[in-house]
Amino acid sequence: MHPQLPDPRNENILIYVDGALLPREDAKVSVFDSLVQGGDGVWEGLRVYDRKIFALEAHLDRLLDSAHAMAFAGIPTREDIKTSIFETLRANGMHDGVHIRLTLSRGKKVTSSMDARVNQYGTTLIVLAEWKPPIYAQEGIRLITSAIRRNPPQCIDSKIHHNNLINNILAKIEANVAGVDDAVMLDIHGYVSETNATNIFVVKRGHVLTPHADSCLPGITRGMVLRLAREAGIPLTERNVSLTEVYTADEVFTTGTVGELSPVLEVDGRRIASGDAGLVTGQLQALYADLTRREGEVIGF
Repeated sequence: MHPQLPDPRNENILIYVDGALLPREDAKVSVFDSLVQGGDGVWEGLRVYDRKIFALEAHLDRLLDSAHAMAFAGIPTREDIKTSIFETLRANGMHDGVHIRLTLSRGKKVTSSMDARVNQYGTTLIVLAEWKPPIYAQEGIRLITSAIRRNPPQCIDSKIHHNNLINNILAKIEANVAGVDDAVMLDIHGYVSETNATNIFVVKRGHVLTPHADSCLPGITRGMVLRLAREAGIPLTERNVSLTEVYTADEVFTTGTVGELSPVLEVDGRRIASGDAGLVTGQLQALYADLTRREGEVIGF
């Protein structure tokens, strides 16, 4: 096998694992770590724009809330996590065009088990910063509908941003097989929830619709778009959204830290309107880009 890195600069990055900055090939966790044993961790994706980490406090709020909801013990302080992030960026000389995968696991176990009482080493913190632009093509993306349903809150609350992503991975495999970018995931009632990696918005006659954050993740970028739309006077409603409404929309777009705002050109072979990015999508993209330039926590080096 001859793996090809999307950006060759990432071959020599330093990754923060449990207090140490390690070269890429040495950055590992124990086979007894909860991430390996059961995907038992929580995570965040952050983006760095022009020496600022965008929406850092909101992401840390969700990370810490998720860890508390999962009953983690020995959770690092907010300041310790921020220090670890800044140290990682400084060590790699990163100040723009960077995506950070921040992970906190329940930690290492004394023996293989699902019982959290054997987690006696404290949590494991990982800061993985990579040179990575938004992952989707600027002109837009194509989607299919997945057969895999998004977890409802009676199974696991989507407000816990956990590492057990098998539903999303299986949906992404379906998208890969279909030769498209991502897959729309429905809730157990058949309404649109989100894609395997992003939140989803629909525009019809200038009115923006997006699913309730019940079975979908209440994404940070999603929240920013809700705020921007309301400030700009764009009509917006959170409610159940059907697939037919997606197929017949004037515009569809997705939101997420890893992809920002991405126009959707096609879903299940149905072209969305003209098959190009729409005016409302473009307006919100511009407002979001301006927000990333204006807001964020300064790195300080």
